[in-house]
Amino acid sequence: MAEKIDVQGREISIISREYQDYISLTDIAKYRNSDAPADIVKNWLRSRSTIEFLGLWENLNNPGFKLVEFDQFKNEAGAAEADILNMALFGMTAGEWRDENPENKGNIRDYACVSQLVCLSNLENLNALFINESLPQKERLLKLNKIAIQQMKLLTDDRRVKKLGGKE
Repeated sequence: MAEKIDVQGREISIISREYQDYISLTDIAKYRNSDAPADIVKNWLRSRSTIEFLGLWENLNNPGFKLVEFDQFKNEAGAAEADILNMALFGMTAGEWRDENPENKGNIRDYACVSQLVCLSNLENLNALFINESLPQKERLLKLNKIAIQQMKLLTDDRRVKKLGGKE
């Protein structure tokens, strides 16, 4: 049976199992979006930093934790979001770029110019906002691509940005 605690005037469930207490993420998420708390939890779990935190927690608290398997999972986490950003800006996924550029080490972003990196940073922030607004992936990609085109036009025409990249 779940106990309830009051957190800043909000009732949150705590479940105890084998002398361990677990708080309800769903109860917390209900205060952000009472109609669809699962969407909030999904967004939390989509974040690479959340996944890294969970891996650290498991490593410290779970003697049977399989670190090698987790590392593979962690490396894949957020890959779809990174590919959305890559598609919006570069027109290809990281995997497609690696296939087309086997002689290059690193990834597509390692070969980006200053303007592309500035645009990419902006796209990352906008993508997080769009995810928070529950925009479907396809719609986010279309919006991000339009924004990337606009920003790249502005950034490549700006002589000050060219100076930053040493292209003046």
